[in-house]
Amino acid sequence: MSATVWIILAGAVATYLSRIGGHLVLSRFERIHPRVEAGLNAVPAAVLTTLVAPVATTGGPAEWAALIVAGIVALRGGLSAMFVAGAVVLIVLRNTL
Repeated sequence: MSATVWIILAGAVATYLSRIGGHLVLSRFERIHPRVEAGLNAVPAAVLTTLVAPVATTGGPAEWAALIVAGIVALRGGLSAMFVAGAVVLIVLRNTL
């Protein structure tokens, strides 16, 4: 197998182990401390910020337009609609600008 396939498989295994490991650790507790639960609830927003912030600060007009459209769609639609709308705007503008 090529190196690319091995890298993809290693990434998949690492992702699976980290997810199942977190589940196994948290399943050992009857109750989770409110601070731990609040921290875990903040993870999705933190991850989204790490993905959006670099694009918002260093991106061009196509990236900014995609972020704005995705934000507007996120207010009215679901998560899938947001990703599709942002991707479509980004692809169209990158190919026309």
